[in-house]
Amino acid sequence: MSSREAPRADYDDSALEVGKPKEWAAGVPGVAAALRDSYEQMGVRRAALTLLRVNQKKGFDCPGCAWPEGERRHTAEFCENGAKAVAEEATTRRVTRDFFAEHTVDELGERSDMWLGQQGRLTEPMIRRAGSAHYEPVSWDEAFGLVATELNALDSPDRAAFYTSGRTSNEAAFAYQLFVRAFGTNNLPDCSNMCHESSGSALTETIGIGKGSVLLDDLRKADLIFVVGQNPGTNHPRMLSALEDAKRAGTRIVAVNPLPEAGLMRFKNPQRPSGVAGKGTALADRFLQIRLNGDLALFQALNRMLLESDDPDAVDRAFLDEHTAGFAAFEEHSRALDWDQVLEATGLTRDEIAATLGDVLAAKSIVVCWAMGLTQHRNSVPTIREVVNFLLLRGNIGRPGAGVCPVRGHSNVQGDRTMGIFERPRPEFLDALAAEFGFEPPRAHGLDVVDTIRAMRDGKVRVFVGMGGNFIRATPDSAVTEAAMRRCRLTVQVSTKLNRSHAVTGGQALILPTLGRTERDVQATGAQFVSVEDSMGMVHASRGRLAPASPALKSEVAIVCGLARATLKDSPADWSAMEDDYDVVRDHISRVVPGFADFNARVRGPAGFTLPHAPRDERRFPTATGKANLTVNPLEVLRVPEGRLLLQTVRSHDQYNTTIYGMDDRYRGVRAGRRVVFVNPGDLAALGLADGGTVDLVSEWEDGVERRAPGFRLVAYPTARGCAAAYFPETNVLVPLDSTAQVSNTPTSKSIVVRLEPAV
Repeated sequence: MSSREAPRADYDDSALEVGKPKEWAAGVPGVAAALRDSYEQMGVRRAALTLLRVNQKKGFDCPGCAWPEGERRHTAEFCENGAKAVAEEATTRRVTRDFFAEHTVDELGERSDMWLGQQGRLTEPMIRRAGSAHYEPVSWDEAFGLVATELNALDSPDRAAFYTSGRTSNEAAFAYQLFVRAFGTNNLPDCSNMCHESSGSALTETIGIGKGSVLLDDLRKADLIFVVGQNPGTNHPRMLSALEDAKRAGTRIVAVNPLPEAGLMRFKNPQRPSGVAGKGTALADRFLQIRLNGDLALFQALNRMLLESDDPDAVDRAFLDEHTAGFAAFEEHSRALDWDQVLEATGLTRDEIAATLGDVLAAKSIVVCWAMGLTQHRNSVPTIREVVNFLLLRGNIGRPGAGVCPVRGHSNVQGDRTMGIFERPRPEFLDALAAEFGFEPPRAHGLDVVDTIRAMRDGKVRVFVGMGGNFIRATPDSAVTEAAMRRCRLTVQVSTKLNRSHAVTGGQALILPTLGRTERDVQATGAQFVSVEDSMGMVHASRGRLAPASPALKSEVAIVCGLARATLKDSPADWSAMEDDYDVVRDHISRVVPGFADFNARVRGPAGFTLPHAPRDERRFPTATGKANLTVNPLEVLRVPEGRLLLQTVRSHDQYNTTIYGMDDRYRGVRAGRRVVFVNPGDLAALGLADGGTVDLVSEWEDGVERRAPGFRLVAYPTARGCAAAYFPETNVLVPLDSTAQVSNTPTSKSIVVRLEPAV
């Protein structure tokens, strides 16, 4: 078979090898891996033409992470994992009706996630009819009609849920939320609910806007950057270039993480001679190997030390007096902090924290970056509020080189929220929607991801529509989620490729295949483009150039408009006009969404435009108090019972979210396997276990239910004592559905109490 033909056999872990972890990231191996995967999926010529358009001003936005490009762009403006994401979308492999005739749905359910993704692009709409073992072809009209019939047969619009993945464009997201609200519900769960919902909740309360306050240039201007609970070498590789630029400008970097991550130790930039033939650039000046869930205690300790410092500039009193509220209560709580609790929670020494304070006092401008390591704990919202306290104390919001930087994952997850994909919309947004379209949107709050699973489990949601993503594998408590999905009457997946969610279906199931970012989108009025918002609030156009994988594909905008036309009896919008010309969608957005005035003209600029951010731009804080709010966040130390460990789920280097590109985790020394659990050698000895042994992971939670992930190889690894790590989605089964973060309801995937049982 040709190198671009999908593998027919599945993998197993019998070839698993574990070696020494790397102490640097990227370099020539990163380039080689990117090109190898690209050539295998696309061929040499197609790969070259496609990769040279990734993240370019007249090209398409990478379907991977949301890291911004900036004004100055390299010819090769992509990373290893971005190249893999593009390759899997632009692959020449195809999944046709013959494939579905050959494989039953149950057979697909027995295949691995990697095997499913490697089969190639979906080519036509497919239906699994009630009682059938197979998917079969269906026309677009029949598919839209089936969805409309099922939706309109519900006794309440709230009996349906409409999920959104972060790869959806601004235009598709706006049309989607309009359709859903015109149908009559705010049940708009999205992938933000599982990742940065905690960030949005904390930032909205404290500074008045749930987004980061820094731009790319602020990293180069910062005196000090904290990178907390984040592994940019795997999850946001292009961030390493920005950190390298900052280091060259004199910035100090503090890495805070239970795991030593290769990308934060040393970066070999393949676009510099020193990254190819030299040693590269050492990034982190200080590594704080913190215990899982210890970040709140760390920032509270730093805040107490700032308040007690003899340095007259330790606290920016003028900024606090003019721009903040709540200082007295915050100060009283901070000065009462118990140092014994801090040291227990963090696993750090007092000297390590004091040395970090020295870095802080020497820095005028500080940026704090974070990702899932902060957002997926029970106390994630209080932790991020405490990070904001830390920045406010020294006036580090609203000036160059300073601010909050939650680093988003999916390429347009932030833009989807801006467009109204939210189960708890602001009244002002609904008012603007009503004025633009002449209908009254529903006002009652809808369901987020966790509540959607509960509602499906309890028979309250009967129709599920997924706009992209892989809901089954992205969500917690896998057995519960799968059983809940199977209780639905109809499940609909808008997808580019096969994934686990196509094998776990309701009574009837539809696969609606869509165009990818890399492909030309031609509608009745001609060629179209879409737009995305990156992790720093920059909006820019994305234009595909490749021929569609199949003539039967529709764009996401066209699919939404087709569903709306079929479903809504009294439509508030001209769906055909929006489908035919995306400028019509953008004109609506310009009148509904703040910051998008003159959208059509501004997005056509060479670099797009920056959305306004009041705390950053004006030091104006649109909170209930009219100021930035300092908060009181009680410290509760997460204590693990004797003989147990605290587990966090992580990505391997060969995956992006639930998409498994391969079986290697090059930076952690793992090859040809994924069922591994990383444990400190001291903990292995204390538990009477040996490196290389095989165990079952069993999670323990207050509901008394045993959740088990069997057959994991023990890997002695320099993680923090008392902590362990293993890959998701394999370990999502261990995350209890009801174990969620306060306020945000995000699953606690970084705080799972487990015991390790030797496998029988």
